[in-house]
Amino acid sequence: MKYNTKTIFLTGLCMAAIQSSAQIWTLDSVLATVERNNPALEVYDNRVKAMDAYAKGAQSWMAPMIGAGTFMKPYPGETTAHENEKGAWMFSLEQEIPNPAKLNASKRYMDARSDTEKQARSARLNALRSEARMLYYQWIVAEKKLNILVESERNMELMLRLSRIRYPYNQASLGSIYRAEGRLGEVQNTISTTKSDIESIRHRLLAIMALSPGDDIMIDTATRVVFEPDPTLADTAALGARRSDIRQLEESIRTMRLNEELRRVQAKPDFKIRFDHMQPIGDMPQSFSAMAMVSIPIAPWSSRMYRSEVKGMRYDIDAMKAERDAMLIEARGRLTALTARIRATEQELKNYKSKIIPALLRHHQAVMVAYEENQEQLPAVVDAWEALNAAQMEYLSKLQSYYVMISEYDKEIEK
Repeated sequence: MKYNTKTIFLTGLCMAAIQSSAQIWTLDSVLATVERNNPALEVYDNRVKAMDAYAKGAQSWMAPMIGAGTFMKPYPGETTAHENEKGAWMFSLEQEIPNPAKLNASKRYMDARSDTEKQARSARLNALRSEARMLYYQWIVAEKKLNILVESERNMELMLRLSRIRYPYNQASLGSIYRAEGRLGEVQNTISTTKSDIESIRHRLLAIMALSPGDDIMIDTATRVVFEPDPTLADTAALGARRSDIRQLEESIRTMRLNEELRRVQAKPDFKIRFDHMQPIGDMPQSFSAMAMVSIPIAPWSSRMYRSEVKGMRYDIDAMKAERDAMLIEARGRLTALTARIRATEQELKNYKSKIIPALLRHHQAVMVAYEENQEQLPAVVDAWEALNAAQMEYLSKLQSYYVMISEYDKEIEK
């Protein structure tokens, strides 16, 4: 007896050590790790850095041009009568001076593109957080399901032991024993499948958090999920302020407006200066040429391009405004529908937890006691157990649907 007690104690210590080796992750720590580690977000971070780098060079001038050549030099073999007919060496310097309004408009446009990428990152992060939250909730339900199945396995094994003891005394039928054995096998298969589902969820969660597949993690199965609707989101303006995809679309509209402004300032002239120095070959004085030039972009054959672009961008802006309004109306409708469905599911879960499952549990216990007292047959016990098990599985199915809807609601409001 002392040896057995020692063995049980050591086994318990080993099991505790195994369980403690798995790190328990709360939902908040999972979501924070996703934001910190997921490489998909680095794409947007680098795009923002790229846009910021482009914006720094948006106000740059074109490089100056220098040149050297001959000026009015006669062809070889031609005779010249005077020194001034021998031509000259020519050196040129040319610089384009862009219109400051165009440079400033280009800078504002590039800065706006950076802001659009920042909102795109927020939208991607919201999708990743929603996926991680969904997996976390699925894991919670799977653990609850596993606990029920393990308890069911113990009950079926107990019933089988009693039936096998009673069979030699003609107090149990062989058919009922086989039926119970079949149901036990089904429960064991379901346990195996549920454990596989948990392992699959664990690996998917590790992938989203960008952790090693060999990391041993566990979730906090005592996590309490509470639905808290936000009454302020009935206003589309408040809803738009919460959603990054709406903000991304608004940034796209702002970027398009700045691009429209950039195209409109193409009507402003650009400037160019040029200086030429002539070094005569003959006995002539040195000379120079200085010239200032200005473009005339309002000429009909050149203004047609940017005017048509400005007109097209206005239509694009109107289309994006309509898309934003449609997205807000649809999002508000989804939130209203989700709230109604969540409230209805809450009532169903409450009924299962407070009425249906307790009643079926008492029925199963009563039939089990009667069976132990040889007042009931095994099929009645199996039927009572199947009714209880079906109700528990249905409860967990509705619980998972409840968690899914809460995840969808949180995704809509980017909680």
